[in-house]
Amino acid sequence: MAKSILVLHGAGMNMRGIAEVEIFGPLTMPEYDAAITQFAADAGVDVDIFHSNIEGELVNKLYDAHSAGVHGGIINPAGFTTGYPTLCAAIKQVSFPVYELHMTNPAVRGRISDVGRVTKGVVSGFGLEGYRYAIDGLLRL
Repeated sequence: MAKSILVLHGAGMNMRGIAEVEIFGPLTMPEYDAAITQFAADAGVDVDIFHSNIEGELVNKLYDAHSAGVHGGIINPAGFTTGYPTLCAAIKQVSFPVYELHMTNPAVRGRISDVGRVTKGVVSGFGLEGYRYAIDGLLRL
């Protein structure tokens, strides 16, 4: 049975390639998903990609993945980077490691992530390749 990884896209990820292109680039969320799916296939893992602009939906998805025995998780919290204690609590409660991922480096914009404080690690500033690095990191745990 192949290992499985949950990838969560947080609030505003559906606007990638449409808004703030000067910061995040021209790629759209479906293009992210295609690359992530390919990275997972290359690594021989199953991937479940989920997006929501609603914090509770992400929390429920984390708990469902916990119950399903997922090997690891990756979250690009986007608009949920700071100020979402329920999401952070859910990340701490699941039985699998979670990496926070950002295409760019949010620290450059003065943002310190609340999510990063509760994850196994943070991958930032590597663009799409960051997802490949996060998948590789989860498989090495």
